[in-house]
Amino acid sequence: MKFPTTFSLKQIADIISSEYVGHDDFPVTGMNEIHVVEPGDIVFVDHPKYYDKALESKATVILINKNVECPEGKALLISDDPFRDFNKLTTFFQPFVPSSQSIAATAKIGKDTVIQPNSFIGNNVEIGDNCLIHSNVTIYDNCIVGNNVTIHAGSILGADAFYYKKRAEGFDKLISGGRVVLKDNVDIGALCTIDRGVTGDTTIGFGTKLDNQVHVGHDTVIGEKCLIASQTGIAGCVIIEDEVTLWGQVGTNSGIIIGAKAVIMGQTGVTKSVKGGKSYFGTPIEESREKLKQLAYIKKIPEIIKKMDKK
Repeated sequence: MKFPTTFSLKQIADIISSEYVGHDDFPVTGMNEIHVVEPGDIVFVDHPKYYDKALESKATVILINKNVECPEGKALLISDDPFRDFNKLTTFFQPFVPSSQSIAATAKIGKDTVIQPNSFIGNNVEIGDNCLIHSNVTIYDNCIVGNNVTIHAGSILGADAFYYKKRAEGFDKLISGGRVVLKDNVDIGALCTIDRGVTGDTTIGFGTKLDNQVHVGHDTVIGEKCLIASQTGIAGCVIIEDEVTLWGQVGTNSGIIIGAKAVIMGQTGVTKSVKGGKSYFGTPIEESREKLKQLAYIKKIPEIIKKMDKK
């Protein structure tokens, strides 16, 4: 998430009432999660296991719960609860704004685009030309839809990320301030759910097609001309490269990469990153040929046991 203008370190510290290490006028231009940070961004860290990763990241401002040595060229925001204060910043820069109508006044709708009855288009949504939005579709604030896109009935773009911190009193949600971005010529089936990024974008690339009842988690990036069949669940922060096929009921772990032109057979659990250009099957995932050989061997076990019993 980029701020509308550059803020100073002191201004950010004042918003969250925190101490800081660095010059008052140290520039701050945005905030992001660790996997997408850029210079000028704030990243938060609240566990010693990840201190070094955050301090050595591209982020130039680290929101941290310990007064550590500040790396050269960076600044620190010292907080007793970085998770809470990251939420404060998201709420400050991307506050929830209620809408009083089905298509928000700030939404931009392209030429020859059709929006069927009972759909909701939120604040600052942009929809391109020649799109067809069927009934009961919900597009949350700030989402971007390209040209020649079809979204079938009941699908939802831009719901919150499934991201929680466990506390003694229950689960505390990390507030989402990101977007969903659909590129040109994307088709979204009925009853699909595509969560927005926490601070960045969940992106579906040019020409990709989703079947009915597909879920896409926060900050996931799906490449061009992919095919994703029904009841597939894609976790957060996944990268799916171009021309990948995911057949029905595939599930993935978060933070993995599926290489270009990979084919994932139905009901496979993608537990790790896999290279492109190959076919995969099973849980845990393996190349299809190897997995099918293993299943053939397993079928032979009763026959082998009978032979052993006769000896």
